[in-house]
Order: sequence, then structure tokens, then C-alpha cells
Amino acid sequence: MFGGAYKGSKLRVNLRLAINRLKLLQKKKTEQALKARKEIADYLKICKVERARIRVEHIIREDYMVEAMEVLEMYCDLLLARFGMIESMKYCDEGLAEAVCTLIWVAPRLQADIAEMKLIADQLVLKYGKAFGEQSRTNSNGAVNERVIHRMGSQPPPRALVEGYLQEIAQSHHIQFTPDESALQEDSMSASNEKGNLFPYDGRGGSPGFPNDPPPPFDGGSSGGGGGGGMGLNLCDCLEDNPEMKPQTTRRSRLKHSVSFKRPLPPTPLSQGLV
Repeated sequence: MFGGAYKGSKLRVNLRLAINRLKLLQKKKTEQALKARKEIADYLKICKVERARIRVEHIIREDYMVEAMEVLEMYCDLLLARFGMIESMKYCDEGLAEAVCTLIWVAPRLQADIAEMKLIADQLVLKYGKAFGEQSRTNSNGAVNERVIHRMGSQPPPRALVEGYLQEIAQSHHIQFTPDESALQEDSMSASNEKGNLFPYDGRGGSPGFPNDPPPPFDGGSSGGGGGGGMGLNLCDCLEDNPEMKPQTTRRSRLKHSVSFKRPLPPTPLSQGLV
């Protein structure tokens, strides 16, 4: 299956060809979806709602596929941009692991439409080893992009999403249509998750398959910022427990803090009313 040795030039050429093929397929599927919307509108006009729902499910799957292809195109671009890193390193860099594993995972699912995907996967397996390739194909390492897995899955789309597509198509073609309220109520949460999971990164610097940075060991604002005195006392207590976190201070500032926190100021004539 993987005869021969790794060839960087072959990988580079097929990455470029795959990008062009992905762009063409995205354009083709988008144009087909626009034509299918007109057909669905015709079904709604003659009250064939169930037939329209079946066609909408097909459109949603095509939209899912276009989204997955956009991610794959981005990953091919990433590998080309960091091709020098691929050539120089024996092991897969953590910053490329998700892209590499996703391209290997998706190859058998897209090779009928994009033959270059299989060639890319073969070269990546030759580069990083058969064990790495097997983990990527089964996603046992958990590094494959979750969005691509979901978009290329076989599960049916949420019913609320189907009703939303039908409602949007009916409005754009000025057709009277009443969506199924039970479907909207039952699947409203799952449909909202569809919109929220387009980019499943959490914004904290982590990536799917890799842990995020640990939280900071000390939360200085947990005691509230309204009262300066309470904040200072709690902070000093924390600094006493963690000597390495103490800031460098001058002798004058240490004396000032020792007076304000440890003992009261001596009485003055003004405070005793002797003026």
C-alpha cells in the first residue's frame, strides 16, 4: 500500500493540486445548492412539504461538505507554508498534528472525488510511520478536527435546522409556509449548537487533541476590588504563604506597610483635641 520511500516533492505537488480541486468542488456544490433551493421552492408552492424536507436534508449535507472542504483547504495551505518544518523534522510537530491527522483520516472518504487526497495521505504515512497513520485513520489519538468529523458524518441534521432552511427558502421566494412547531421546540437547542460549533476552538490557545494551558495558580481578584483594605490584607496573606511571589520593595515601603498593617499610629495632639 505504501511502497517506496517518502518524497517531499510529490507531497508538495499533490498539496497544490488538492487545493485547486477543493476550490472547484466547493464552487460546484454551492452552485448546485442554489439550483436545488429553486426546486424546493417549487415543492412548497404545490404543498409537497415532505418532499421538500427530504431535498433540504440533501442541501444541508452538501453545505456540511463545503464547510469540511474549507477546513481541508486551509490545512493543505498550512502544510505548504510549513513545508520546511516537515522536511527537517523526523516527528510530526504539535502545531501540524491536527492538520496531518485530519488529512490522513479524510483520505478514504474523499478519494473518489479528490484522488490527490490519497496520495497526500500515503506520503504523510511514509514520512511519520505506519503506527502514526493507523492512529490517524482511526482517530485513536484524538487529533482529528472534530468539526470535519461531524460535517462528514452520516447522522441526519436536526429537524429544527431543516425547518429553518425551509422557512428561509419560503421567505426568499415569497411563499407562505408554516414550520413544524414541535420540531422547532424539540431540536431548538441542537440547532443552536450547530451554529455555535462551526469553529470548535475555545479561544484559550488550545487545539483539538491537545490540552490547553493550565489556569494561573493564584487569582488576585477573588476577594473583590471594591475595598482596598480587604484586598491588601488577603494579598499579603497569600504572599506570606508564597515567598517567591513577593515583590521587591525598598526599606521605606517595608516600614510603611509594617506600620499600616501591624500597629496603629501613635496619637497626635490634633487627634486628642489639644490644638
